[in-house]
Amino acid sequence: MKTNNEKQNHVYLRSKLDRKIKTENTLDRTLNQELQALTPKEQVFFKRFGLGQKVELPFLCIHHAFEAYAKATPDAIAVAHLGETITYKELNQQANQLAQILVSHGIKKGDNVGLFITRSIPMVVGIFAILKTGAAYVPQHISIVPELQLKHIIKTASISVILSLTDYKEKIPVIDTCKCIFLDNLKDHNDEFSDNNLITLESSVNSEDRALIIFTSGTTGPANGVQVSHRNICNILLTAPGNLGMRPGLKVGQILNIAFDMAVWEVLGCLANGATLIIRGKDIQETAEQVDIIISTPTILSTLNTEKCKHVKAVAVAGEPCPEYLANKWSQFCAFYNSCGPTETTIINTAQRYYPCDDLLTIGKPTPNNTVYILDKNKKPCAIGEIGEMWAGGDCVSMGYIENEQLTRERYVPDPFLGHGRKMFRTRDLGRWTANGELEHFGRVDDQVKIKGFRVELDSVSNVLERIPTCKRAVALKYDSKTLVAFVSPDSIVEDEAKNKILSALPYFCVPERIIALKELPKTSRGKIDKKLLMDMAKNHLEKKYDGSN
Repeated sequence: MKTNNEKQNHVYLRSKLDRKIKTENTLDRTLNQELQALTPKEQVFFKRFGLGQKVELPFLCIHHAFEAYAKATPDAIAVAHLGETITYKELNQQANQLAQILVSHGIKKGDNVGLFITRSIPMVVGIFAILKTGAAYVPQHISIVPELQLKHIIKTASISVILSLTDYKEKIPVIDTCKCIFLDNLKDHNDEFSDNNLITLESSVNSEDRALIIFTSGTTGPANGVQVSHRNICNILLTAPGNLGMRPGLKVGQILNIAFDMAVWEVLGCLANGATLIIRGKDIQETAEQVDIIISTPTILSTLNTEKCKHVKAVAVAGEPCPEYLANKWSQFCAFYNSCGPTETTIINTAQRYYPCDDLLTIGKPTPNNTVYILDKNKKPCAIGEIGEMWAGGDCVSMGYIENEQLTRERYVPDPFLGHGRKMFRTRDLGRWTANGELEHFGRVDDQVKIKGFRVELDSVSNVLERIPTCKRAVALKYDSKTLVAFVSPDSIVEDEAKNKILSALPYFCVPERIIALKELPKTSRGKIDKKLLMDMAKNHLEKKYDGSN
């Protein structure tokens, strides 16, 4: 005889299965309507390659995953920074106390709180306190952000409360509508609040609520704020491969700019999976030598000494194209993931576990509960193996840009393949499916340029240069309609030999006018190659050549 609970459970599971079957049948009908232009075989592969695995999430709010570990492993070290540590229990308690302070200042579900700070334990306390109130956090690395950009962020995100540190009091713009709370003075408030008054407030936070807003760097115009929900974050950080095998007992490095979406991967990915976060000081190499898991841009990773990192268990790169030599070097001794995805698709939406024996470095397959479509300029499916633009769908698609409805409408459009009001995002990345269902990346739409009337793919030029055995990083840039330039590191690379390398692999019009060797390529504050600075340097080098002074 089945008990009432067993019967109820059976009915619940049967109902859940029925809903799943109904959804899948509807999805099949929608897809079949949209794929009429493809052959029957290509329709099968469009579905097989483009639809990520369906996975149930253990939590739908990211701070709830952290709280589960605070309860299960209260004495485990949650965060370490420059000799200081805090346990999961202590971090949870301090976040609860700060959350109550925020509530006392009027912060509620749906608000946005500025986290204008530098890497530190108080930074992590601030993140979880804001999430516990139901508000979203808006991170900015206060020591390097211009005042004008901070003012733009405060206004755009309607920020009324800012969390910071007293050392940066003078750097925060004076705005009458804002209240500043300095996290290194919290001890003055700790006796005012108990640790148990947030239960009703927390229960109102749900998966569709905004968890954070990541502003773009603003190097090419006003910074845009990407709104990311709890569901978006949980979907990538609580499933494989996005969780990178993080678990209690492992250490994860926090090396990136906190305003960069990949820093969310480091911090929330680590603490939502029970691991220990090691926040770096000035020396990234020193931190890399202490941790089990590294999340990085290829540019930053290329500066690390692998001989001192052989204990590392997993590395993930994203944010810019990864050189194959770099993947080969790290994958010799650890799990290496090459990933891709703009901020708007929640950190990454594709990943490849790369092995040294692999024939091709790709950006992999859609991550769980996500989709990728290769479409032509009319948003129609490309044939398998044909290069087109990548559009992203599924649970990775964020909530749009804050206070920029026009841009949101342009980039986030109805998803005709999933239907049901779902959106897909235009990544502006070019790609194609390989025969085994992985995505081969062909750079940005903007990186397909015309030089003297010929079409040149900038990433193809960079890739050839990075095959030079001594080359660490390379980038090709369009200087003007007639001139291509490239930069390589280190500075020992000989320009003529590099040009011959390109000429042996690509047409003559792909050979840059100048290949300039530098000790290190300059980095942006987010750890990517600083192309704007390189363009300024290119101008100086070309002018010297043209006036005969070189």
